[in-house]
Amino acid sequence: MTQEELDALMSGDIDLDEAYDESEVAEVEEKSIDEVAETPVPYHETDPEKYRVSAMQSWPPPPPTDDNKMVHQLDDVTKESEEKATEIFDLIEGISNDLGKGEKDVKILRNIITSNIELFTTLSAKFPHVEAFATQLEKNRDAQQNLEAILEILQNGGDTIMNIMDIMQYQDIHRQKIERVINVMRALSTYMNHLFAGKIDDSKRVGSAVHIHGDTSTEDIVSSDDIEALLASFGQK
Repeated sequence: MTQEELDALMSGDIDLDEAYDESEVAEVEEKSIDEVAETPVPYHETDPEKYRVSAMQSWPPPPPTDDNKMVHQLDDVTKESEEKATEIFDLIEGISNDLGKGEKDVKILRNIITSNIELFTTLSAKFPHVEAFATQLEKNRDAQQNLEAILEILQNGGDTIMNIMDIMQYQDIHRQKIERVINVMRALSTYMNHLFAGKIDDSKRVGSAVHIHGDTSTEDIVSSDDIEALLASFGQK
């Protein structure tokens, strides 16, 4: 509100409520819909529950809630990723142990099948007219081939598990990189705090003046608080 509007208000020519209504309507009408949408919301008016991060809008900054504190979020990421990686390694280790046990069992069965093949080969040679020996010899040879195929699958599974564990090592590298970023951010925060440190406590500082001689943007501006204080002073007279 300019000084002329304040003088008109004091003389009774302008109603306070109508003046605010007309000024607000005029201000909104001068702005297009896009301009209103792009106008940054004052930081103190930002609702933490409704705030949404947008790459198209640089201001206002997010409210300092736990969900938006950068170092706090990065600490959570490193902690949770390490916990989940440990769980994955435990599961992988269990699968690897099962594959190793299965491979040992298959090798034991392979030795038995090999012994059976030697036995039925000897019996078939001495008693060629006995078909049972030849049949069992053929079945054991088929079983031997199946066991070799199963053993190859188990060994390939073990190799895959080892490759997965090698890939998972990058998770630890990523964690270390995030921790490095955290340390740099904390170092910068400490540096800025020291850089802007003062000898006087902020609670003991005087308030900043609304207008200082030489200012051009606030020369004829009277704040709402000044108007209310002025009206209150008139009411006491």
